[in-house]
Amino acid sequence: MRRWTGIALSCVLAATALTGCATRPPGEGSGWVTLIDGEKGLENWTRIGDANWRGVDGAIQADKRTGKASSHLLSKNAYKDFRIYAEFWADETANSGIFIRCVDPKKIGANTCYEVNIYDRRPDPSYGTGAIVDFAKVSPMPRAAGRWNTFEITAQGTRLVVKMNGQQTVDIQDGKFASGPITLQYAGGVIKFRKVAIKPL
Repeated sequence: MRRWTGIALSCVLAATALTGCATRPPGEGSGWVTLIDGEKGLENWTRIGDANWRGVDGAIQADKRTGKASSHLLSKNAYKDFRIYAEFWADETANSGIFIRCVDPKKIGANTCYEVNIYDRRPDPSYGTGAIVDFAKVSPMPRAAGRWNTFEITAQGTRLVVKMNGQQTVDIQDGKFASGPITLQYAGGVIKFRKVAIKPL
C-alpha cells in the first residue's frame, strides 16, 4: 500500500513540475466564466482597432494590423475583484498583454488600466513580459516567445498578483484603478490565446 501511495505522490509531483503549479480554472458551476476556448469566444469581446483577430489552429490569433494604434479585444462586462487564467503563445516580436480594470474603454493604455505585459523585446525589460507596466517591475524578465505560457492574474481590492507559468512575477498594493473591463492587446508580432477564463471574487 505504501508503495502505491509513493508512486501516486511521485506522479503528482511530476505533474506539478511540468505545469509549473498553474491552476486551471475548474469546470462548469464553479464561478469561472470562459471567454476564449480554443477558436471559440470572439463573440464575447468588442473589437477595438483593426487587428485581424480570428480562430486559427485551436486558438484566437492576431498577427497583423493596418493602423498604427494598438488593437484590443474588450470584454463586454466590467470587473472589480477577480481571477484570470489565460494560456497564450507569442513569437519573438510579439507586443501584447492583458489589460485589467480599464477605467476608460475609449482610451486604453497603461495610464487608464493595469497592463500585464507580454513583450520580450521591450526596450526597458524591467516592464517587459510578466510586469505591470509603470506599476510593478520584474527582474529577471521571464521570456514567453515560442511556447505556450500561462498567466494567473488576481485583482482583489488593492492587491494585484501575477503568476506566469506558476512563478510569481508581481505582488503589489495599488488602488489607482478599481474596476473596469479587461482587454487582450495586439500591437505587433504574433499572439495567440487558446484559453481565457475569469472568476469574479
